[in-house]
Amino acid sequence: MADFREQRAAVKFCFLLGKSGTETLEMLKTAYKDDAMGKTQVFEWFSRFKNGEMSIDDKPRSGRPSTARTHENVEKIREIIKEDRRRTIEEIVELSGVTWSSVQRILTEDLGMKRVAAKFVPRLLTAEQKQGRVEACCALKEESRNTTEVLSSISKDEFRQCFEKWNKRLDKCISVSGEYFEGD
Repeated sequence: MADFREQRAAVKFCFLLGKSGTETLEMLKTAYKDDAMGKTQVFEWFSRFKNGEMSIDDKPRSGRPSTARTHENVEKIREIIKEDRRRTIEEIVELSGVTWSSVQRILTEDLGMKRVAAKFVPRLLTAEQKQGRVEACCALKEESRNTTEVLSSISKDEFRQCFEKWNKRLDKCISVSGEYFEGD
């Protein structure tokens, strides 16, 4: 459960310096790495500052405070997922005794996981995984230069379009140092 007050102060500082939201987001990612606040949060705080709201404190929320997102529950859910990554949220609720919405928030916000192909996986890759992705992309990129002749049966226009899309994706993987990304 991250406390973003320090980062909100950094966002305010960047805003006062005249930095853009995008520049600020990149600076936060550089400084805080995997613990940086998300794009939506950065732009929401920028919007508040533009509207003259200069406090870095969260607005008070109605309702009772959440008691389910405790360190003990986070660890309990981490262990349940380690045992079987294919568990549904409903199964985790039953095993942990934590509400559905709290389990979902713990998985995505506290444990940094997302559902991929019916199992929960860490959203953040290890340095070795990132390096492996970069090496694989570099090797594929090199190999692609050698296979052009074999693909002569495909029309030049179809081949060019496909090859450009593929190269773009490889370049994207390399440019983000192997970080997970979706889409083009």
